[in-house]
Amino acid sequence: MITETEVNIPPASPARKSPLFWVPTTYFTMALAYMMLTNVSAIMFKNMGMDNGKAAEYASYLILAYTIKPLFASFVEMYKTKKFFVICTQLIIAVGFVGVALVMSLPNYMLILMGLFCVISFLGATMDIAADGVYVTSLDSKAQSLYCGIQSLSWNIGPIVAAGGLVYLSGKLHTDFFHHDPKVFGADWMDAWRVIFLIVAGIIALMTAWHLRTMPEGAKAENTPANVKDALFILRDSFITFFQKHDVWLMIAFAFLFRLSIGFLEKIGPFFMVDPVSKGGLGLSNEMLGLTYGTYGLIAVLLGSLLGGWFVAKRGLQPTLFILCCAVNIPNASFLVMSIFQPESLWLITAGVAIEKFFFGFGSVGFMIYLMQQLAPGKYTTTHYAFGTGLMGLCMMVTGVISGHLQQLLGYTNYFIFVMLATIPSFAVCWFAPFHQKE
Repeated sequence: MITETEVNIPPASPARKSPLFWVPTTYFTMALAYMMLTNVSAIMFKNMGMDNGKAAEYASYLILAYTIKPLFASFVEMYKTKKFFVICTQLIIAVGFVGVALVMSLPNYMLILMGLFCVISFLGATMDIAADGVYVTSLDSKAQSLYCGIQSLSWNIGPIVAAGGLVYLSGKLHTDFFHHDPKVFGADWMDAWRVIFLIVAGIIALMTAWHLRTMPEGAKAENTPANVKDALFILRDSFITFFQKHDVWLMIAFAFLFRLSIGFLEKIGPFFMVDPVSKGGLGLSNEMLGLTYGTYGLIAVLLGSLLGGWFVAKRGLQPTLFILCCAVNIPNASFLVMSIFQPESLWLITAGVAIEKFFFGFGSVGFMIYLMQQLAPGKYTTTHYAFGTGLMGLCMMVTGVISGHLQQLLGYTNYFIFVMLATIPSFAVCWFAPFHQKE
């Protein structure tokens, strides 16, 4: 997500290497780190015996740094080059994941582990800022449009690898290599997850070495702050101009509430899959979770996103926004149906997940396009776009923090009824969403 502080960025000189050498690997690395922190960590906490409330809460706190990154984006602009920050943050993140694997063997490791995760999340957000900066300042507008699809596809491969492949591998290691009981949650799962985090550290270290050779330095943006005073002025001015937008509070409500029901579903969906049938879950192993939720489900998201983009391009955003909201929210009912009938067929479970994920991808396109076309335009387009995505991240964090506790209180079936009720604010903000810019 782009967080440059200015709009009018002059074309940079051509990179020495084709963007194909560094754009796909850069956005894959960004997504891999993000997903390990904010999504896969919740599954790990669950495997290690943490209850749903704490597992969802602790993983959701790690979204905070990504939510507030517009607040420190201007300061990253001031020093060295953008490539310098990308390389440094990726290297330290790799070392940090090695540290995660090591501290899991310590007594009372949880406090140190969460501290490391928080540091890594801040570094991950900084990497995102710098990497987006390299992208927008090294490529002219034509090249940015040309590689936008590759950028998006590469980012989406990260969740498939993390929530699909690595979760699957954690189950295989736990069962086949370490010979532990896959149905028992507890400390035995640490053996498998140590290996997973070492693998992630190795992948990111390889990406660091690759980007050191292939990534351009990134040009300075127009009006880059020269000192802390200038950076603070730009930050203050971007806030002032943001709140001067016509109907800004309706747009803020849209940015925060459009994915409200998804926020309540995001962490609990995987928990529902792996919890035993006796507790209202479906009793899947990590291997099946990785295949069903993290692989087939995310492929469905990609397909839905492609078709959603085509749908909006053909018919326009304003006449389709409410339809897109229906696509995001109504298929959440598949989880309610699965919680009632608790199907044993993997095909039925996969179909339920794929339906929800496909329509989520289809409808979410409308959210991003609305932010780009209606909320972002103005003096600080990219910063204001980042404010919008930050509000979405804040929604994901707040709903994630409370979702596990609510689920424990209500049980799965009643909780998924609550998720359906949580779609109502999304429909309301879509109905009243203002359109002041021409599409």
